[in-house]
Amino acid sequence: QVQPVESGGGLVQAGGSLRLSCAASRSISSINIMAWYRQAPGKQRSLVARITGGGGTNYASSVKGRFTISRDNSRNTVYLQMSSLEPEDTAVYYCNTDPPRQTYWGQGTQVTVSS
Repeated sequence: QVQPVESGGGLVQAGGSLRLSCAASRSISSINIMAWYRQAPGKQRSLVARITGGGGTNYASSVKGRFTISRDNSRNTVYLQMSSLEPEDTAVYYCNTDPPRQTYWGQGTQVTVSS
């Protein structure tokens, strides 16, 4: 199993930036699509961004142009660079495959954006 460990979250003011990291316990080079998801209070978990093994990316419309997903297979790590953060980005952020595998869900990392 991959057993991702997410980190990098925190409290930031609107307009600020954060960089999230997702470190996997084993190689992710054989996993085609890695993704970041988020779950805000009272809402369902949703896909934020995804990246293929070849580096192709897709983003939710709400974050396009503000977030950038990347992966470093040599470090078994997936990143999410978040800029121009908005209060609506407040959520717990998780990484997983796409489609997600139930056993891969980690604890996530909390991102809180104050207005």
